[in-house]
Amino acid sequence: MSQGPLMPKATAVWLVENTSLAFEQIADFCKLHPLEVKGIADGEVAAGIKGLDPITTGQLTRDEIEKAQKSPNYRLKVAVSKVKLPEVKRTTKGPRYTPLSRRQDRPNAILWLLRNHPELKDAQIIRLVGTTKSTIQQIRERTHWNSGSLQPMDPVTLGLCTQIDLDFEVQRAAKDRPAAVATDAGASLLPAEVSTAPEAETEEQDEHRHGSRGEERLDADSVFAKLKGMRRPDEDDEE
Repeated sequence: MSQGPLMPKATAVWLVENTSLAFEQIADFCKLHPLEVKGIADGEVAAGIKGLDPITTGQLTRDEIEKAQKSPNYRLKVAVSKVKLPEVKRTTKGPRYTPLSRRQDRPNAILWLLRNHPELKDAQIIRLVGTTKSTIQQIRERTHWNSGSLQPMDPVTLGLCTQIDLDFEVQRAAKDRPAAVATDAGASLLPAEVSTAPEAETEEQDEHRHGSRGEERLDADSVFAKLKGMRRPDEDDEE
């Protein structure tokens, strides 16, 4: 699929007004629907749009237009520019660019990151909000010139970074953080099976219980023996 003009509707308006090209030819060149081009010719579409000359912008040549006007089946081709612009290489090095209207909010965003995500490294904060390491250090040590007025604010809400970038840096910091060593948490509750089970008698409790029963039996025998020895003499004579 060939590339269309920069301003398709404006170019179509000019071609409709200044050439005798067929609607299909204009629609094919401008990447529009033929009915839309017919609407432009009828004044129902693109009302108020000023036509753009594709010849002056270097998108078409007069020879190309004349050739298409002579042959209704001919398809217009975009003129190849003779000037080649160098390709811009994208780079991720360096701090993130921050608009001027948002730069005053960076200290507040840094303070928010230091409080809510202390695991983040300085390099990660620099990538997120586009600041410097010295500024981060000043805010961390409360030596920043505006420390008294700073308020922690979410950098995503401020538009300094996206939620995806923030989550990515937080996850990366979590992976780099060493695993926490398990420490003694102190006394804990016993399982329900243990707490609800009947208490087992210890050997001492068993011996004490049986010993007390034996003492009770010995005491009862001695009491009856004493009672027999305390009979009155008259009871013996009657027998």
